[in-house]
Amino acid sequence: MDKLKRVLKAFLVLILGFSVVLFNRTEAQAAQERIAVYVRVPGDWSDPCIWAWSDDGVNAFAAWPGGEMEADPGNEGWYYCWIPAGTTNIIINANSGGVQTGDYKIESRNVWVTVEDAETVTVSYDAQTEGEIPEYVETFKVHAQVPESWQEVSLWAWSAPDGKNAFAAWPGKAMKGGDDGWYTASVPVWVNSIIVNGNAGGVQTSDLSIDPAEIWVTVSEDGKADFTYNDPNAPVAEDITVHVKAPADWSGPCLWAWSAPDGTNAFTSWPGEALEDNGDGWYSLKAPGWINSVIVNGNGGSVQTSDLSVETGKDIWVVVTDAENAQVSYEKPENVSEPASKETESAEESKEPVSAPSEPTPAPAEDKGANKPLIITVIVLLAAALGAGGFVWYKKKK
Repeated sequence: MDKLKRVLKAFLVLILGFSVVLFNRTEAQAAQERIAVYVRVPGDWSDPCIWAWSDDGVNAFAAWPGGEMEADPGNEGWYYCWIPAGTTNIIINANSGGVQTGDYKIESRNVWVTVEDAETVTVSYDAQTEGEIPEYVETFKVHAQVPESWQEVSLWAWSAPDGKNAFAAWPGKAMKGGDDGWYTASVPVWVNSIIVNGNAGGVQTSDLSIDPAEIWVTVSEDGKADFTYNDPNAPVAEDITVHVKAPADWSGPCLWAWSAPDGTNAFTSWPGEALEDNGDGWYSLKAPGWINSVIVNGNGGSVQTSDLSVETGKDIWVVVTDAENAQVSYEKPENVSEPASKETESAEESKEPVSAPSEPTPAPAEDKGANKPLIITVIVLLAAALGAGGFVWYKKKK
């Protein structure tokens, strides 16, 4: 019997070890679910960006012109950017979105795109660059507004107290200037300390301890700096109330809202925010006053209206008869009958939000680790079954 116990114990240790390896492998696969897009652009295309989305309307980036592409120091003229592996469509643009290619389909693997001009583009899955592809590093943006006397604005960044530097040498990474007077650069999420400097490092702020989140730094003439995590250029307007009367068979109606054409979304992910039942046949929700476009949807976003243009700064009443018919007014309609209940559209037949550079519809990424508990449970049950079988076999042999 002692021999059997030792055999079973060794077997269970082997199974548990396999479970840990499988769990860690699944974690690693989830972290690697991005693909690299390499791009070579014409000489007069500056600061290239990539706009990307999947066939179901999920955008990889929150707003046009999309993700900034990094120059690959090992391959002159080539830029790269990591995007979600489920992305199936891309647009390459530059000059602050002033020039762009058409839409191009891509597969879920690393891709090299050569842009001769806006109309001539070659897509290849054979490596066109030398050496290893730089690893994916999650980043956040640092914006800085500096005195006019500061030229060649740069950002130095590191992790304290260990002293790990984000960039190879002082004065750090060059910050790109924008038309709004702000300079911008991206840094890894492990950074918690920064210095903004100018004139090849001849002038600078003091050390700034920050959180790993998008930040706006204002530098005065004497080099003193203040910062905020709220975009000072964001639209400011008093909240409005959106009132909705939805079909009876639209369960859990939600509101999706944004500002067009810049593509600033009011809510973080589709289908938006749940509308509150007022108990009188109307639903309502507070929304930012700067929105000028809305979609009413229901059944988890599987049925929806088309894009509805609305005036900014005004309370809105939307009466939805069905997915193709909705009326917008700025005063509460009188004697509105309840919308007729219709057979709910299937998720496959319903119209998803249209993906476009001006109206992105980001959605939370699918949880690829959802099946881990099931896998581990199956393994444990298998171990138990095999263990029981071994025990029966041992008894029969004895």
